[in-house]
Amino acid sequence: MDQQFGGVPISNWFGDFPSKPQVVVKPSTVEEIVQILRNPDKYPSPIRAVGSNHSTTRCAIADGGTVIVMTGLNRIVEIGKDYVTAEAGALYIDVGKELEKHGLQFYVNIELGNLTIGSGVCCGTKDGSLPEQFGQVNAYATSIKLITPSGELMEVTQEKDSELMQAMRSSYGLLGIVYEATIRARPRQLMRVEHVSYTFDEFEKAYPAIRKRDDAMMYFASPQLEKITVEFTRPADNPQGKASRWGWKVRNSVWALYGPGFSSLCTNYMPIGRLRNFLLNLSQRMQLWALTKMLHHKEGYPFDQMIRYGERGGAGKYTFSLWGFPEEKFATVLREYAKFSADYYKRTGYRIDVMDVGYRVGKDTNSLLSYTYNGTAITIDPVASTAKGWREFLAEYNEFCIRNGAAPLFNQSPFLTREQVTKAFGARLEKFAEYRRKCDPTDRLLTPYFAELLGEVARAPGLKRIA
Repeated sequence: MDQQFGGVPISNWFGDFPSKPQVVVKPSTVEEIVQILRNPDKYPSPIRAVGSNHSTTRCAIADGGTVIVMTGLNRIVEIGKDYVTAEAGALYIDVGKELEKHGLQFYVNIELGNLTIGSGVCCGTKDGSLPEQFGQVNAYATSIKLITPSGELMEVTQEKDSELMQAMRSSYGLLGIVYEATIRARPRQLMRVEHVSYTFDEFEKAYPAIRKRDDAMMYFASPQLEKITVEFTRPADNPQGKASRWGWKVRNSVWALYGPGFSSLCTNYMPIGRLRNFLLNLSQRMQLWALTKMLHHKEGYPFDQMIRYGERGGAGKYTFSLWGFPEEKFATVLREYAKFSADYYKRTGYRIDVMDVGYRVGKDTNSLLSYTYNGTAITIDPVASTAKGWREFLAEYNEFCIRNGAAPLFNQSPFLTREQVTKAFGARLEKFAEYRRKCDPTDRLLTPYFAELLGEVARAPGLKRIA
C-alpha cells in the first residue's frame, strides 16, 4: 500500500481545487481500506475516496484528513451475459473495452472515459438517453459493495434494499467507501448519428418537433453566436452496418485538446479584446461547421465517444459546470441564457471561451438526489479553459439556474450554496442527510463541503465553513 504523510498537496484534474490532506494512501486490497477506516489516529478524518479526480467541485477535498486513491483496485471481476462486475478503481473506458470483446456495451457511455466504476455508481453523471432509458451511470448499478465508516463490509442491492440503494446511488462516498459494483450491460448496438445546426431562433421554432423525436440528444452551442448544433443518435437501420470510427477520433481530439487549447491561448495571451473575441468566435464557427460535415449521417458504436484523458490537465484542460433544466422550457431558457451571457460580458468583460455542451437526460428516480428526479432535463454546461473569472461568473450563473427551475450535481456544479441545493432537492436532501447520519454517526466521511450543503455544520462544529 503506497502512503504519503505530512500535509500532501493534491488537486483535481483541472487544478483549481487544491487540497492538503494529512495522508494520501493508495490501497490495493479491500483489507487495507478496512484498516484505514478503523484507525483514526493514523488516518484522520475526514476520509475521501477518489478515482481520477475529474470532479469540478470541492467534493474531493479533505484538508487535514485522509484521501484514499482507489485506482489500485482496478480488476474486472466478472462479465456475464447482461452485466459486468468490477472493482471501484477500474476506469470506465477500460471496462467498456472488455465489454466490447464480449459483444456488449454499457447502457450509458459517457464521454469521460476516466470515470472510475466506484464514482460512476454513487455520483452524478450525464449522457443523452434514448426513450425508456436513463442517462446516468448509477441508474444501472444493481449491486454496490462498500466498507462502512466503522470498517465493516457491506453489500447493497436493488433486489434486497431498493430504498437504501436509491440513497447509495447518490451518496458521493458519504455512506461508505465503495470497493466493487455490478452494472447492467446490453448487446453492442450500432447507432446512427446526425448533426443539425440551428440559430437559436430556428431552434426555438423547431423545438416542439425536436422533443417528439425518439433520439438521444446532445448539443454543442455558442451563446455568443446564438448557434447550436444538435447531435441526434438512434439505432442504425442496419444493425450489421459498418461503423465509422475516424470521425469520432477527430471529434474527440478537437473536444478534448485542440478546442480548449486554442481557447486557452486566446484568453491568456491575447490582450486585445476585440481580436480575442474574433478568434474565439471563428474557432467556434469552424467547430460547429465541422460537426455537420465530418459526423453527419455517420454510424458508430456508443463506446467510441469515450475519451481517455491524461492523468493531469495539460494544454487542453478545461473545467465546466452542469445544471439540468426542465425539458419543456429548455428552448426559452437557452435564449435567456444567451441574454444572460451577453449582459454579463458587457458588465464584466468576461465570457465563456469554450463551446457549451448539453444533454437530454431522461427522468430518473433511481438515485435519491437525481437531477432528473422530477422529469426529463436538458443540461446547459458552460465550459472554460481558465479559472480566472470563472468563480465570479458561476456565482451569477447558479442563481440564473435556480430561478429557472434547474437542478445541480454535487460533483459537477461548482460553488453551490445551501439555499440553492435546498430549493433544488427539497425534502429529498433531508432524507439523504438522515441516511448519512445513520450510516456515519461519527462523521468519519463528512467533509466541510458536504457539511455545508447538507446543513450539518451545527452537528460537526470542528468543520470549517466552505468559502
